[in-house]
Amino acid sequence: EFFRELLENAERSLNDMFVRTYGMLYMQNSEVFQDLFTELKRYYTGGNVNLEEMLNDFWARLLERMFQLINPQYHFSEDYLECVSKYTDQLKPFGDVPRKLKVQVTRAFIAARTFVQGLTVGREVANRVSKVSPTPGCIRALMKMLYCPYCRGLPTVKPCNNYCLNVMKGCLANQADLDTEWNLFIDAMLLVAERLEGPFNIEAVMDPIDVKISEAIMNMQENSMQVSAKVFQGCGQPKPAPALRSSRSVPENFNTRFRPYNPEERPTTAAGTSLDRLVTDIKEKLKLSKKFWSTLPYTICKDERVTAGPSVEEDCWNGHTKARYLPEIMNDGLTNQINNPEVDVDITRPDTFIRQQIMALRVMTNKLKNAYNGNDVNFQDTSDETSGSGSGSGCTDDICPTEFDFVTTEAPPVDSDRREVEASATQPGWSLQTLLVIFLSLVLQRQWR
Repeated sequence: EFFRELLENAERSLNDMFVRTYGMLYMQNSEVFQDLFTELKRYYTGGNVNLEEMLNDFWARLLERMFQLINPQYHFSEDYLECVSKYTDQLKPFGDVPRKLKVQVTRAFIAARTFVQGLTVGREVANRVSKVSPTPGCIRALMKMLYCPYCRGLPTVKPCNNYCLNVMKGCLANQADLDTEWNLFIDAMLLVAERLEGPFNIEAVMDPIDVKISEAIMNMQENSMQVSAKVFQGCGQPKPAPALRSSRSVPENFNTRFRPYNPEERPTTAAGTSLDRLVTDIKEKLKLSKKFWSTLPYTICKDERVTAGPSVEEDCWNGHTKARYLPEIMNDGLTNQINNPEVDVDITRPDTFIRQQIMALRVMTNKLKNAYNGNDVNFQDTSDETSGSGSGSGCTDDICPTEFDFVTTEAPPVDSDRREVEASATQPGWSLQTLLVIFLSLVLQRQWR
C-alpha cells in the first residue's frame, strides 16, 4: 500500500506542478508522462517491463515532443522524429539527468519490488506448510503424552518438558528442515531492506522526480539551438511549416521556467509513515522470525497449559510414570529422528510438499541476492527458472517449484505482510494448523476431564 500510494502521489504531484508551470503545452503532451508512471506501476506489480528500455523510450519521446515545440517553424514527419530520437544519447539534450535517474529508478524499483515479492513468498510458504497433515505416528505419540497419565491414575500430572520436545521434534521433523533455507531467505530479505534505506530509497527517488524531469526540460531549453543545429546536420533540413504555425515564435511556445512546490505543499502517503520507519519495523519482525521452524517445538512445549515446564523434572509424566524423563533430546530435522523414542518417523520418506517449499525459498533467496546487487529479476513465470533466463535461477538439476506462482496482479499490502511476519515470530498457531488444532483440542479435553 505504501509503495503504490508513493507512485500515485508522485504522479499527482508532477501533474499538478506541470499544469501550473507549462499549462496547455504540458496538457497536450501529458500522455508521455502518464505512460511513464503507468509502466513504473506495471513493473512494480509484477509486469514484464524492462526498466532501462522503458526509461530510454520516455526520454526519446520527450525529446521528439520538445524538439517540435522549440522548432515550431518546421514540419516534422514521423520518420524525421524517429531520426531525432536516435540522437538522445549522443547529444545529451537533457544533460546528465536521464543517466542519473535511470540508475536511481532501476535500483530503487528492483529493490522495492523484490522485497515485497519476498514478503509474499514467505507468507505463502508458511501458509502452505501450515496445511501439512500430521502423521499417524505423530497422533499416536500425542495421545500417549496427553492421555496415558489418566490410565495410571495421574490426571493432574503434566508431561515432562523434554518428553514433549521429543514428541514435537518427531511430529515437526520435516518442518524443521525448512529452517536452513528459511534463515538464508530472511538474511537475504534483510540485505534488500538495506537497499530500501540507502541511497536508492524509492521514496527519496520518487518524491523529487518531478523536479528532476523539469530540470532536464530546462537543460533542453537552454541548449535548444545547439541541439537543433546538430539534429538538422544529422537528419537533414526539415520542411517549413504552414505559415500560421511558423509565425509563432519559440518564446510563445515554450519558455516557462519551473516553479517547485513548497515542502509543506507536498502530499503525504496515507500509510502515515516514512519508508525508513516502515522498513525498520519490518526488519525487526523479520529478525524475530529467524530460526522459527527449529524453535517451534520449544515454543509449544514451554506453554504451561501443555507441560510441567523445564524446572519440574521429577514430578512430571515421562510416558510411563511420574518421574524424570531420561532419554536424550533429539536434534532437529528428519534424519535426526531415526532413534526418536517417542515418534515413529520414516526418515527415508521426506515430505514432498515441504521439499517443494524449500525449493521455493531457495529460488526467492537467489532473486533477493540479485536484487541486492542491482540486477533485475523476473517474477513472470517459474518455467523461466529452468531455461536460465533472468539473473540467476536458483534451480538445480532442472527442478523448480512449478507449483509456486510468482506472478502478481497487485502488489501485496505491506501492512498485511507485516502482520503475517509478526504472527510468525510470536504465535505457534501460525504453523502446522492441523497438528496444532488436534494438539490443543486434546489439551483442552484433558484439562476438562
